[in-house]
Amino acid sequence: MTNGAVTQSARVLVAADKFKGSLTAVQVAERVTAGLQRVVPGLAVETLPVADGGDGTVAAAVAAGFERREVPVTGPLGEPLTAAYALREGTAVVEMAEASGLQHLPDGVFAPLTSTTYGSGELLRAALDAGARTIVFGVGGSATTDGGAGMLAALGARFLDADGEPVGPGGGGLRDLASADLSGLDPRLKDVELVLASDVDNPLTGPKGAPAVYGPQKGATPEDVATLDAALTHYASILGPEQAQLPGAGAAGGIGYGALVALGASFRPGIEVMLDVLGFAAALSRATLVITGEGSLDEQTLHGKAPAGVAAAARARNIEVVAVCGRLTLPPEALGRAGIRRAYPLTALEPDPRKCMAEAGPLLERVAEGIARDFLR
Repeated sequence: MTNGAVTQSARVLVAADKFKGSLTAVQVAERVTAGLQRVVPGLAVETLPVADGGDGTVAAAVAAGFERREVPVTGPLGEPLTAAYALREGTAVVEMAEASGLQHLPDGVFAPLTSTTYGSGELLRAALDAGARTIVFGVGGSATTDGGAGMLAALGARFLDADGEPVGPGGGGLRDLASADLSGLDPRLKDVELVLASDVDNPLTGPKGAPAVYGPQKGATPEDVATLDAALTHYASILGPEQAQLPGAGAAGGIGYGALVALGASFRPGIEVMLDVLGFAAALSRATLVITGEGSLDEQTLHGKAPAGVAAAARARNIEVVAVCGRLTLPPEALGRAGIRRAYPLTALEPDPRKCMAEAGPLLERVAEGIARDFLR
């Protein structure tokens, strides 16, 4: 609890990720702000929507003042679509899910063996065309498991079978790979700092690799997983097996590997990169309380997700952190170790998951009212 004098000088920073399936990070910030100010009129609230490199990363950059740029690209099934990246002062934020994400697949339609990251390469090329000198490449939420081969093909690489013909799209096509020619890669890549931003540090292949861990959520059967793992192992044997075991190589169906082995990318945890890019440190210096969150605060949150990164940075400045979420599965001790004083789940107000998701906005405002009463009065 705080007293009235503290409230007068209180300044809240809302730095939360999206509630997937319910609210964007921008909407989360708006709802939290509305609830706080209903209880404490005139309260100073600064909002900085955050993301960890997955879907929503471009939206977070745009909310922080980046310019949104739209370009035509190739979707994961080869269909034309429009994707966006963000640009500010020579820094581009490119989100692979914008071009190659699961959200572009029709309901119930998966293509684990043939979905391609070609459009992600087209997005990177658009950022180069716009004069970007630094590219933050956020990877996550992919529909693909092609090791980044499609991305590299869009940037000028050639992947050929024994007859000298291009292999088929997707990870399945890599079974037929006989040679890889990277000499045609866009020469501008050599002069750009490319940062691979991901909350995933899996290797490319093996029991913790991209096909085994993430393939099933993209529609891969056990047989498909075995096929993809063998195909990516073969692919890596040609491009560079050592890089296949690097942290982040398995991110987004192995697009991390393609970026690391062929594009000279450096890997950093996505939330660390995004906090830097979004100007989080400056916003944090103005805050007396931080509110973070995401749709589900669970064990995964502790491994590089946005709320954990926000809380760690705030704790280093001795600034108190509370969290909002749709559902909560972490015990208070785990929250405390992560630097989160208390979490406020929407399910505490509406236990029915469907209703909770459908009414997430109003519920979040009520939760924020509770935070204001507990911490700002």
